[in-house]
Amino acid sequence: MPASLATPDEHEHASTTPKKETLPEPSGELLPTQASSRRIVLVYGSTGYVGSQIMRLIDSGETFGGIVVTAVRAESRLEYLRDVEDELDRVRPWRVINCGGLTGRPTVDGLETQKAAANRVNVAGMLLLAGACLERSVNLTYIDTGCIFEYDEAAHAIGTGVGFTEEDSPNFFGSWYSLQKGVLETLLRAYSNVLTLRLRMPIDDDLGPRNFVSKIVRYDRVVNIPNSMSVLPDLLPLALDMTFAGVTGIVNFTNPGTISHNEVLALYKQYVDPAFVWDNFTEHEQSLILAAGRSNNELDTTKLRTLNPTRRLPHIKHAVEQCFRRMRDAGVQPLDTDARKAASRAAAQKTPSTMPSGGEDLP
Repeated sequence: MPASLATPDEHEHASTTPKKETLPEPSGELLPTQASSRRIVLVYGSTGYVGSQIMRLIDSGETFGGIVVTAVRAESRLEYLRDVEDELDRVRPWRVINCGGLTGRPTVDGLETQKAAANRVNVAGMLLLAGACLERSVNLTYIDTGCIFEYDEAAHAIGTGVGFTEEDSPNFFGSWYSLQKGVLETLLRAYSNVLTLRLRMPIDDDLGPRNFVSKIVRYDRVVNIPNSMSVLPDLLPLALDMTFAGVTGIVNFTNPGTISHNEVLALYKQYVDPAFVWDNFTEHEQSLILAAGRSNNELDTTKLRTLNPTRRLPHIKHAVEQCFRRMRDAGVQPLDTDARKAASRAAAQKTPSTMPSGGEDLP
């Protein structure tokens, strides 16, 4: 569970128990391997969609109580313990952030034929990293997924505003990606040094290929279900705040509230591409063309907002609209969707089980 925030120990790497910290004034000596008033954050997955944005945020001059934080790109692979341990001992980081892992290409369907490889990296590799960090009294932030739940009529029905909390156990096992992520999250509860952030359907100001908007814009048809989503410009600064403060446990990492696929696409049409059109289909129709199921849910953000009382976290509908306004103001051009949609239709006719759909949420 998230730690109350306390002052860092003067010799963080000497203890076997991760220390809890208090914002905003850490005290104590820096390690001999670190320059005066400078601490190192080792980032796994630093070239990926989320990892590259975290690197840019840290490099932009984020500080913690006057301490300069320097981001270092991890070179070791998660599944090779000796390499991981050697890098930790060489770099001696103050914090570690893991944004890496296998997510499947072009969608989570890709993992249905790579289950063993995914287990090795996403589950075994992450556990090895968590254990190696724990042995060195280093806190580890894990950018995970919240796609381990699905709406249920008993307690979390669509439209009720009742979201899944950090105490809820996974109830969605429709894809190998979600199944292994749910198992891993449960196992990580045993590690007192790990902060697990449940990210969902990430959106940012650039229509790159990993942006959730870019994905659903390129499909002929999408499901229209309200979901919790993560607007990265709003959330990633909070990830650094919690990481630097030594918060641990599980935190739902989305904007408050839900937004539907149609609402997202309507905003895209309003601000980016007035000529854009799309169609809907049902979850059942979607299931006929997919190799794996898709998670749809709402996550409760009470804990996230409580941990970050000085950061304003806008409702997801407002946050997404602000994203599109920034795109318009920056002159972002509409995506060339015709060719992609034609390719998707052709692929669906040949191999319908591999056609992508609008419900996937890879980081």
